[in-house]
Parts: sequence; structure tokens; C-alpha cells
Amino acid sequence: MKKLATVVALVAVYTTLAVTQLLAQQTQFYPDVLNELKHDTSLAMRDIHAASPDQGPPRIIQRMLTPHRINQGQFDPVVQTSASSTVTSYGALNANGVSSTGLSPADANGAAGATQYVQWVNANYAVFAKATGAMILGPVAGNTLWTGFGAPCETTNAGDPIAQYDKAANRWLMAQPVYGSPYVYCVAVSTTSDATGSYNRYAFSMPYIPDYPKLGVWPDAYYGSINLFQGNSFMGAYACAFDRNAMLAGKAATAQCFTTSTSQASLLPSDLDGLTPPPAGSPDYFVNFGTNALNLWKFHVDFTNSANTTFTGPTSIPVAPFNEACGTVNLNGCIQQPLYQGYFQEPLDSLGDRLMYRLAYRNFGDHEALVVSHSVDPGNGTSAIRWYELRSPRTSPTVYQQGTYAPDANFRWMPSIAMDHAGDIAVGYSVASTSLNPSIRYAGRVPTDPLGTLEAENSIFEGSFEQINNVRWGDYTSMSVDPVDDCTFWYTNQLATADTSTNWGTRIASFKFPNCASAPSADFGLTASPASQTVTQGNGANYSVSISPLNGFTGSVSFSTGGLPLGVTASFNPTASASSTTLTLTAASSTPTGTYTITVNGLSGSLSHTLSLTLVVNAAPPGGDFSIAASPASLTVSRGSNGSYTITVTALSGFTGSVSLSVSGLPGRTNARFSPSTIAGSGASTLTLAPNKKVSPGTYPVTITGTSGSLTHSATVSLTIN
Repeated sequence: MKKLATVVALVAVYTTLAVTQLLAQQTQFYPDVLNELKHDTSLAMRDIHAASPDQGPPRIIQRMLTPHRINQGQFDPVVQTSASSTVTSYGALNANGVSSTGLSPADANGAAGATQYVQWVNANYAVFAKATGAMILGPVAGNTLWTGFGAPCETTNAGDPIAQYDKAANRWLMAQPVYGSPYVYCVAVSTTSDATGSYNRYAFSMPYIPDYPKLGVWPDAYYGSINLFQGNSFMGAYACAFDRNAMLAGKAATAQCFTTSTSQASLLPSDLDGLTPPPAGSPDYFVNFGTNALNLWKFHVDFTNSANTTFTGPTSIPVAPFNEACGTVNLNGCIQQPLYQGYFQEPLDSLGDRLMYRLAYRNFGDHEALVVSHSVDPGNGTSAIRWYELRSPRTSPTVYQQGTYAPDANFRWMPSIAMDHAGDIAVGYSVASTSLNPSIRYAGRVPTDPLGTLEAENSIFEGSFEQINNVRWGDYTSMSVDPVDDCTFWYTNQLATADTSTNWGTRIASFKFPNCASAPSADFGLTASPASQTVTQGNGANYSVSISPLNGFTGSVSFSTGGLPLGVTASFNPTASASSTTLTLTAASSTPTGTYTITVNGLSGSLSHTLSLTLVVNAAPPGGDFSIAASPASLTVSRGSNGSYTITVTALSGFTGSVSLSVSGLPGRTNARFSPSTIAGSGASTLTLAPNKKVSPGTYPVTITGTSGSLTHSATVSLTIN
């Protein structure tokens, strides 16, 4: 793969530029809280008299009146103009999907589940068997999902659909907007992994026309982004969090939404791939692009107390300079096709004014990654695929690699990108030229390839027809990853089935790369802090034992101990957990002094792991000793409020000294107060903690220490700040 030497240097410049925080553009401090208009649970879709495939209403994408413009004439420093090898792929399914006549564009979208693939194009959807590509339901009109639900979800079939698979819950997530008044977003969540079964159905009111909605699955919510329009006036992007837990359970649900300024549009929410969740408490990430930059927001939702919900940003992440595809031509299109019957053919729209669905997230354990793509002008007046891999989005968002894929003079546009659990990347897209009818291809890379490069492309479908008298093509495609093996890519895109303005079909293809083995089985690991504790006879010590989920582990672990010496007792709080527990080891006054190895046993189903801890027991000093304990073992406090622990000091062996209390491990801007701060002999104190509204949410191990002369003892508790 050949690149100019200067490219490497320029990439280094752009990827090492400091990430800067933009001037505050988000003026909405508290979210809009949207109560559902209604919800219910449907009959099984396979038992419903399904609506016939529908042409739907005319689809008109709303655009900002002042489209995003990039500096023209600038050099693209990361353009890739050749590819020397083709990434090997195998296990491919390549089959026809849903087609349509009389309606444009396709909005080709789909996802893979446990055994099925669901494809939803503009007004119709179908369910396919993954193994064979056979259609097992459909195609039916999209609003079949809301049969019996009532207007407007049941009576309107507007398009702009999203079909998603919630991999952690093994459920389908289906949604589409209602454009006519009343403006509504209709969301359905399946009750099982079978897309032909029943759904929990919801309707949420929208303040304006909800155009071009996109959805991402995250552990704490379903996050969505919507472009709001009042007529032709752009009102800002609407970033929303829908109550995932309530919707999975079929209970009443709310949504919380923020409106951006009118200078920000077409945000994409991050969508979780793989079975390893993001670190606990991670926000969902929203990204769009600006001038030579990606803009990143962080959305943290609290469905219990919306005052704690935050939508912060944008943070501007500098990227290599680029020109928006078709930005120098006109607002409509520049994608060339062959001449139709020897006459001028209207070019196609690139939709180069926005990032393309999806913003795919993956947690590799040692790093987090986001991949996303869009269409750019590589500098020769064509259209090419610009793609990015971002890392460390929560702490220091960085462009790890980026590239503009333009291996020849063809036009490439409408991309969608994803990454498998081995780190392979695949990008699917449309390709055309004056000698090539619109076709479907993909390019990929493996982790050993040079950064910022894709290998030579593979063909999914070579077109025989073109679209005439209609600039609209797209508006998006979909690359997803199979949740079972976490290796197989699934891609769907549209193709022309006749030389007309609205006759199109779709293709569904699956493939995987040879270095990706099926995802390993779910498991867990155990760690403890500290690994060693020292106590005097008659005292206890706390160990914080944490569970590390591996490969999508979601179970609960029960605990026991082994190797306890004479007089040492053990207790866990809680005795079973999916995240962590506190182990208290207490040495009796008669316990022999010495160093002991104690084992912690974790059991979850057939999985078991053992952790070794060290306990050093010293003799009680002359004049006695004391012990210290704290309750509760864990405490949850909201920012701007307070909570308290009770600290108990117990005199041992005639101890009569005075014990001074202190606390450590608190996050900044958290006030702490003991009452009283000193205890003589035995007694109790109340520790009150008050985090202010600017404290970062999270769970913190907090240590309370008692000191009397040379004697020091501690108790460790857990503090969760919402």
C-alpha cells in the first residue's frame, strides 16, 4: 500500500494535536423529560395479519438551510491511492434483501441476532434466517410492528427506520418516526430473541419534525439522535436517552433529551459491539464532524433523578483536513454514473454533510475504541471513504488511526464501518463512475496492516442499472457484527434494479476474516485490594474484592473462604455480587501471631476461581488495643446531597486511649465531617459525606482510619456517587 512519505509526518501532526474543548455551545442544563404517550405488549408478529409491503409517503430528507462547508482546495494528507493486497474473507452469505418500487431512497438498514437477520428498508421490513438467507417473515409494512397500538404509530409508515439487536439482552430494537403532526417517535423492543415474536411498544412525543433518527445500544439506555425541523427551519439536534431497563421489562418508560445549538446536526450515538460492556459508569458518546475535526459529547443519564443527567461537550478532536464530498459542486450531488442512453445523467447525492451510521464502540479490556466513517472529496473531484478509529473516549479522546480510501478514480460513498473482537475493520459502501453502474463493495484491514490503510476491496454486487431523474441514493447503509461469534460482519446496501428513478433492490452479505476466531466463552476474574493486611489480635481488616467480567460475563458470583487459621472469622458483604464485595477478616485475641494465606473462592454456575490473600496477625500491644468498624459497607449519594456512615471503635484488652478519626480515598470536592472526630475508649462517630454537583460520578473505595499513638487501624467502605 503506497503513500507519500509526507503523509506519515502529516498524520503524526494531526493525531498528536491536543484535544481542545470548544466554547460552551450547550445551553440546556437540565434535560427534557418525556413521558411515554402510551405503551403495550403486542401479539407475536408471526400471528398478526401483517400489512402488505407499503410504498409509504414521499421521503424528503430535511437539510440545514446553510449546509456545512469545509475549506476547499486543501490537500488530504491521509489519502490512500493504492492497495497492494486483498484481505481474505470467507463464510459469505450474499442474498437479495427487500426491494421496492415507487419509493426512494432505500434507507438500507439491518442487524444480526442469535439466529436471524432483520432488514428494514424505508417502509418495509423482513426477517431472514442467518444460516440460509431464507426469508421467514415479510416483507411487510414497517408499521405492522404497531398493529393494534393505535395512531399515529399504527397508521403511519414514514421510513427512516432503525433495526438493532441488543446483544446483552438478546432482544430486537426497532424504531421509526412519525413526521406528520403529532410528531412521534415509535420504538419497539422484542420480548425474546425471536424477531417474529411479540414486542413491548412505545410512543414518545417529539417537539418538532423528527428527521434522520439514529439509535445506539448502551448498558443504561437506548441512546438516540434526531435532527429537529420546524418546516424547513433547523431547530437543532435532539440527543435522547430511552429507559432501556423499563422497555425490556415492558413497563412505563421515559426519555430524557437535550437540544444542541443549531450549529450542530446529525450526531451519531455510540453503539456497543461485542459482549464486553464499557467500564462501569461510562457515558454514551455522541459524535459529528466540524471543520477538520470530530466533535464528541458525553451523555450520562439518571432515570431516577433527571437533575443528575448530563450532556457535556462538544470536545473538538482535530483530524486530518478534508473536503466534504460534493461540497464544491452543489447541494444535490456529484456521484457520477454512466450516461443514460447516451444522454446526460443527473449525479447522485453523496450525503457528505454528515457522519454515516454507525458509531461502533468496542471495549477490548486494555483500550476502548470507536470507529466511524463519512464521504469526502480526496482532492480530485470524486468521492472517497474517510474513516477513523478513536481511542480513550472517556478520558482523552484521541485519533488512533485515520485514512481516506481512494484506490482509483471511482466514486465511493454511503459507507458503514464496524470492528470485530480481533480488531479487524470492515467498511461497506456504494461505488460508481461514468463507466460503472452503482455497485456494492467493501474493504477491510487486519491489525497487522499499516495504520490508516485498508486492503484492496471485495465485491458484493456489481450493478447492471442506474438511477435516473432522482438525485437521492441512500440515505444510509449498515455494517453490523454477529453477536454469536463476534467475528462475522453483516452488511446491507441498495442497488438499482432498473433504469428508473425509484426501482431499487437491496443486498445482504456476510463475511469474516480468517484471523478472527469465535469469541471466547464468558468468564470472570477476581482481584483484591489490598492483597495483604496486618492486624493485631482482637482486630479485623477489610479487603475489597472486585469481579472483572470477561467476554460478556453477566452472572453473579457467590463467595466463600478457605485456609482460615484458628480464631480468624470471615464475612462477605454482600455474600454474592456481579461487581464487588467487601471481605472482613477478624482475628480473635487468642489467634496465634504469624502470617497466614487465606483463599477467596468465587463460584458462578460451573465457573470457579480462587484468589489468595495474606493476613499478618501481630500480638496486642501492652495497654490494650482497639478495633474499628464502619457501616453500611456501601453507600450511594447523589451529587449535591449527603449521606453518612457510622464508625464504631471498640476497646480491647483494657484499652483506654483516645482514637482520632480520618478519611481518605474521597474524590475531589467532597466534604467530610466526623461527629465526634475523636473517641475515648469505646464509642461511635458519624461520618457525613457531601459531594458537590461537580464531582465525577462513580464508585470509590473509601478508607476510615483510627489512630492512637503508634496504633493504627482502618475500615474500608464503598461510596457510589450518582
